[in-house]
Amino acid sequence: MAHVVYILQCADKTLYVGCTSNLERRIFQHNHAKAGAHYTKIRRPVVLKHSETFRTFKKARAREAEIKRWSRKKKLKLIDQHAYRKS
Repeated sequence: MAHVVYILQCADKTLYVGCTSNLERRIFQHNHAKAGAHYTKIRRPVVLKHSETFRTFKKARAREAEIKRWSRKKKLKLIDQHAYRKS
C-alpha cells in the first residue's frame, strides 16, 4: 500500500501538511467532513498543492515531519519546483 505526504493550501492561504494512504478520500474529508483536522475544517475550502508517494508508512511519516519543520517559504519553493516539473 502506498502512502502519500501532501500539502494543502487553505482558503486563508495558509499551508497544511499531512499524510494518508488514500489521498482522494482525505482531501474530501478536509473539505466536507464534520470530524477530522480542525485546522482545515475552519479554513475551507482546501486545494491540493503538492504530493509525494512512499512505499512505507514510516518513510511517509518521516517526510511529513521533515516538511512540517520547514518555513512557509521553503514549502512554497517545493510546491513551485514540482509544479514546474509537471508542466
